[in-house]
Amino acid sequence: MSLPADLMELREEEIRAHYDAAMGHLDGFDHTPRIAKPKETAAAPERSPGIPRTRRFRTTTPGLVTRSTARPEGVHLASRIEGSDGDDPLVSPLQATVLHTLRRAIAIALAVGEGFAEQTELAALRRSNLEGRLGADKSTAFSELLTAEALIVLHVFANATSFLLADHASEASIEVGAVEEILTDNAPLALNGALWELDQELATFVTSQDKLVATVLAFTEQLMEKVALRAQTASHLGPFTSANYRVEADDLTISGFTPARAHSGSTITMTFKKPNEVVGNHIAKYQAMKLSKMLMAYDFDRKLNPFAELGGFIFTFMGDGKPGTGKTTLIQMMAGLINDYCAVAGYPFRYQNFGIDNIDSYQGKSGQNAKAFINNVLDPNVIGFGTVDDIDQIAGKRGDRQSSAGQQEVTAVLMESFAGANTVVRGNCTFGMFSNYPENVDDALRQRAGARFLVDGPQTREDYIDILHLLMGKNHDIPLGSHDLYAAQEIKSAVARSFEAHSRPQEDGLLEVFDRVHDKIGELDDIAKMGTYLKAIQEADERFTGRSIKNITDAVKVRAMDFELPDEWMENPELFLVKDYDTKKDMIAELRVPITTDMVIQEINRYADSEFRYADKSDEVAIEAMVRDFGRQEEAKKRYLEGK
Repeated sequence: MSLPADLMELREEEIRAHYDAAMGHLDGFDHTPRIAKPKETAAAPERSPGIPRTRRFRTTTPGLVTRSTARPEGVHLASRIEGSDGDDPLVSPLQATVLHTLRRAIAIALAVGEGFAEQTELAALRRSNLEGRLGADKSTAFSELLTAEALIVLHVFANATSFLLADHASEASIEVGAVEEILTDNAPLALNGALWELDQELATFVTSQDKLVATVLAFTEQLMEKVALRAQTASHLGPFTSANYRVEADDLTISGFTPARAHSGSTITMTFKKPNEVVGNHIAKYQAMKLSKMLMAYDFDRKLNPFAELGGFIFTFMGDGKPGTGKTTLIQMMAGLINDYCAVAGYPFRYQNFGIDNIDSYQGKSGQNAKAFINNVLDPNVIGFGTVDDIDQIAGKRGDRQSSAGQQEVTAVLMESFAGANTVVRGNCTFGMFSNYPENVDDALRQRAGARFLVDGPQTREDYIDILHLLMGKNHDIPLGSHDLYAAQEIKSAVARSFEAHSRPQEDGLLEVFDRVHDKIGELDDIAKMGTYLKAIQEADERFTGRSIKNITDAVKVRAMDFELPDEWMENPELFLVKDYDTKKDMIAELRVPITTDMVIQEINRYADSEFRYADKSDEVAIEAMVRDFGRQEEAKKRYLEGK
């Protein structure tokens, strides 16, 4: 099988060459912790009297090197795992699975680390160091490369373990806390530190065998998160993060510091809606339908979507509107479309909603839940759709004293994940944030929504007739009357009318700015005049920053992709879905339309309208709250004086 240019095959012989070293790490080694403190419950495993002390798991690998297995203070991870079911002298299938998984994961990690050393000058510097020829001018680079290799090996070990054990996960939930023993002097020491801490966690939490896999998975999740955080400030990681490593035997793809997930989708129990069942909301419905098809252009081999490369892919969006205008229906429609498209293409689809029940009183748990939600949807091996409904209740405004610590944690995680230094948009997933009160969402988080879907519900007489007919069902004989059913919902003409309505602003505050600029410089028909308009908007609303301009230009690029992929491409995979990346990219590029002045003005007005709408609502809510407070104070004073 030919691999894409950025996909490197990790051959089986390269992995198995490290089996001996991997088994040595499991069988026994000495480690004195530097950062973490030993747990009192993590004493060396003992056996009851009369039970032989020989290891029950014995490798047949020739030339196995074991160290310090006879010393009680050493780390004996294999013995620890074998003893997880008490004194049973036989290794259970689950214990054997965990041991084999750990050995395999360590070997994969060491193989990737070795490949990194060969790609960089680390291998040569290591040889020079062993021969005593390492110059002082190279010592800093040598140290930094060793740190990079250690971080890579740690993350790949945790990533592979989590991926390979995913199918054996149970309903048990374990909270192991943050991993502390992260050592980056070199890869072997880094592994020793991580395995020492894993041994500590197993001794603490595995009181029965059913908690074994849960504890290992909880530990690897924490290890990946901590290592990825450290990697943000490390150097020389480019050769690792810019390539994807493929382990064919395990169906595992390692993509930098992004956690791999098993290729399983989620079981969706929601009631799906058809596009004609979404009445009104023309632009929101149109963009949701386009985005659903955009996701299907994702290439699982290249781990990239042509739309993400060409521009116009919507990674995050916000849907806002009054209660009852159809936000839930829009989610049901979009999830249903993606689910059906994935079923035709044979792609795994994962839908996940982050709700208020994910906010936990336990410190740090809400942030962990948010990070797990993000990682599950980001998984490059699935098509993902993540929603955060009622985000104003879930993510706290920074500086808001009424927001809980858990809500503040969620805000921090979402901000970093949606537009952080390590955010990688592959084009396999999208996140939608929905709210009835978007003015209560933190300004910086709201601006991380690249697109705005105004969910305004039915607007016209025709809309109300259509929705009445739809919701009445079929159990009646009432005549329809003089009406062309669903004609007003014909998407192209409805969307064209909706976009044209934004040739002028809708909000009074923005309209005043638009008219003032227009009267001064005339038609906004070149970039200089448009920039003048943008500056005037910023002077009226200081929250209108460079990120706002980026969101507007992204929306313009979406308009340049102002087409839906043909339905037949979704119905017959051979026409588009199974073609190679470059072919799909060329097919999409042919459908692009030129960017026009009208597009840019309409998108400036659409985005700025939403910001002015949020600001007006926010100010009005604050004023009303202050009025109520003043009224309460006056009434309290009156009653107090009357009481005296």
